[in-house]
Amino acid sequence: MTRITKYRGLVATSTLAVALASSPALAQDSVVSADESAANAIIVSGLRGQPRSVTDSAVPVDVFSEETIERASQTDTLDILQTLIPSYTVNRAANTTSDTFIRAPSLRGLPADKTLLLVNGRRRHKSASVGVSGYGSHAADSAVIPAIALKSIEVLRDGAAAQYGSDAIAGVINYELKDDNHGGSLVAQVGQYYEGDGESVQIAGNIGLPLTDNGFINISGQYTDNDYTNRARTFDSTSWNPFDAYENDPAYRDAVDAAGIDLSEPMEVRGQPKERAGRIVVNSGIDLSDDTELYAFGNFSRSKGTAMATFRVPGGGHVVMDNPVRLEDGSTWRFADRFPLGYQPNFSGKVTDWSIAGGWRTERDLGGDQTFSADVAARYGWDKIEYSIADTVNPSMGPDSPTDFDASTYTSDEFALNADFVYTVGVGLAGPLVFNFGGEFRREGFKIGAGSPGSYTSGPWGMADPFNFCSNEANFADRSLNAGAPMGMGISCTDPSDPVYTIMQPGSNGITGLSPDVASDFTTESKSAYAELSADVTDEWFIDFAGRYEDYQSFGDKFVWKVATRYNVTDWAAVRGSLGTGFRAPTAGQLNMTQSAINTVGGVPMNIGLYPASHPVAQYLGGEELGPETSKNYSLGLTLNPFDGFTLTIDAYRIKIEDQLYATSRITVTDDIRAAMIDAGIEGAGAIDQIQFFQNAIDTTVEGLDVVASYRGYFLGDQPTTITAAFNTNSYKIDSVNIAQVSFNDVTVYNFENNNPDWRANATVFHDFGPVQAMVRANVFGPWSRQTTRAGNAIQDYGTEVLFDAELTAPLGDGYSLTLGARNLFDGYPPVNRIDDTNGRTYVDGPMSWQGGFYYARLNFNF
Repeated sequence: MTRITKYRGLVATSTLAVALASSPALAQDSVVSADESAANAIIVSGLRGQPRSVTDSAVPVDVFSEETIERASQTDTLDILQTLIPSYTVNRAANTTSDTFIRAPSLRGLPADKTLLLVNGRRRHKSASVGVSGYGSHAADSAVIPAIALKSIEVLRDGAAAQYGSDAIAGVINYELKDDNHGGSLVAQVGQYYEGDGESVQIAGNIGLPLTDNGFINISGQYTDNDYTNRARTFDSTSWNPFDAYENDPAYRDAVDAAGIDLSEPMEVRGQPKERAGRIVVNSGIDLSDDTELYAFGNFSRSKGTAMATFRVPGGGHVVMDNPVRLEDGSTWRFADRFPLGYQPNFSGKVTDWSIAGGWRTERDLGGDQTFSADVAARYGWDKIEYSIADTVNPSMGPDSPTDFDASTYTSDEFALNADFVYTVGVGLAGPLVFNFGGEFRREGFKIGAGSPGSYTSGPWGMADPFNFCSNEANFADRSLNAGAPMGMGISCTDPSDPVYTIMQPGSNGITGLSPDVASDFTTESKSAYAELSADVTDEWFIDFAGRYEDYQSFGDKFVWKVATRYNVTDWAAVRGSLGTGFRAPTAGQLNMTQSAINTVGGVPMNIGLYPASHPVAQYLGGEELGPETSKNYSLGLTLNPFDGFTLTIDAYRIKIEDQLYATSRITVTDDIRAAMIDAGIEGAGAIDQIQFFQNAIDTTVEGLDVVASYRGYFLGDQPTTITAAFNTNSYKIDSVNIAQVSFNDVTVYNFENNNPDWRANATVFHDFGPVQAMVRANVFGPWSRQTTRAGNAIQDYGTEVLFDAELTAPLGDGYSLTLGARNLFDGYPPVNRIDDTNGRTYVDGPMSWQGGFYYARLNFNF
């Protein structure tokens, strides 16, 4: 096992550390004890007691140990990263579709698909979820790898497209999997929010086993069950009020009394979705000889999340509930007759994800200060999300509508072959010359699957006068009744507002299903080659050059480059910086994503369709075919180790992106646009209110500063205290809008530049009291603001908020320990939503959690 551990260190340097433009010192196969100073720390996977940032790297790198990951006490790996990295944010979206079940995080203010996710140094495949607004992010799903499988997390906060290619504009996150061949652990955690909801159960385990005398197989599993939360307040609507309805509508009052409903309680459920997930990760390796090994790793994950959509009120002119239609007997009918209390659809996403990767690697000593290593690997990943919606209707089917629908499926898969090589040679410099080179072939696929027929078909009321009461209305211009209609029904063929002419939305209300005409399968391929050269030129000066050539089937070729350097001003202070270019090619999902869903816009439910940029309707509105995004990255930093136990890194950065992908503003469907949609054969075109499509819409600049400090000292006797603090500030600017203003309005521009905190920070104090360990963490969210199209483009400002976490861990003997803790200890909330609080929506999705305090207990067993 010594040999395998050494090779894993080699891979970390040849495919991560060297590729991330870090110092050759990082290639040493060393271990740092818990009480060594940060100045002497060397990046290796699984390092215990490692400071947050390593100061001898040419670019900012964070390394989080297994213990640090465990102390985050989150059930979701995304939440762990947000807890640890101030420049990493992830929102919990409620009452939406794709972002509810596969959340899209942000590093350095850029969307998820600008950060490359690796596992054991290998690129992860993308999820099947494509964001349907804003950035339209299409990235790997970090959450499918459970925290208990992780030996460490390495975070490069710098552009690395020249080493890794598309997606690495903001940085790189690498999950190193556990590789022990013995021992293991079991974890059971339960908790709930202070409000008494959102109960959470997590059971996880890890075990290391020998694989013959020369290898290992390490297996991790996790099961989580998180229940709903609800943070809505007493229902209120500008068009309908339940208290007024109770007083004035006998049918509503009877329904309320029969159901025993308390109208003072929120009628809309809005909060964290319900989710259950089971996940398994396997990591393995075996020595073939002293210098060669085979390795393989993979995962399987299945989860199902269920969230609540907007409450459909039973009156006030609601587009579905309160629109009367004529039945076949000529009588009028509304869905409010079927649902006198209203209804709230719930939509679900079932996500299945699996992957397998394997390869062969070797290291050879060529003599004469020369070494050569090779790593040849293949991988395949597959991810599928199945959307369904329940407790809703297909309005066009009227009283015959079912209430449960399978809406659509999306599948993303990826196959890749990689060959990576590292050659080192002494050339008379202060350190060896390191030549890193390799190539990759990648094929990506994206598949759209149709829903069940009822989710997309148009029923009788998808057209006016389905029973031909007024088919000969010209003959009855002066009569109130069509002769063919039942007498006494009051049908007025000359009145366009008569229910006989009501047209109802076809397809399931909430998420409209996709028809077989939309179902399709897409693939794209790319080939790439890269080279990198780095060396310590002198004892003080390190420099690195990298270049990469990519050839995409759909977009042609691209060359990007990067240079990084570090200079030691003294033995405790150094300056560092980098300059490079990058790119990101649109994914097969972003090129072809199609969806129709109901969103509440300014208090009004709207059926919003998203179509590919290549779609005839997008082309009709001036849309252009998507092309790659290109970027320029600049960074300049300072690292300080003025005394033992203390490290400080300060890194400023600027990222300019041209032709950045972004969804257009929602375009209201006019008669001309609707005619173009009908000509394009769009199912249910008559019911689409607004449309969007992706474009290379904007040129942007993100500027920011990262400050990371770590101090390890002895304040309370012989036991150490570790203090870590990190600060990030970002500014966002749209330099130019590349599409028509009608497709990218002022509200969109404002929210792009202001929807993220001006700054974020956290500080953690960890102390070992001997048998008992204590941790306190402060999470600070700086000010931000947002604008809405409602009420004259109203703006709401949000101030600085501070949330505290705390936990205590005590041993119970025989390998057991108990942890008691709380996240958001003092039950902090962001300000109440004041500008578009339709249906009692107390809070909006934003950078800060709005669920309140959460307490938990965790039982650990190590063997």
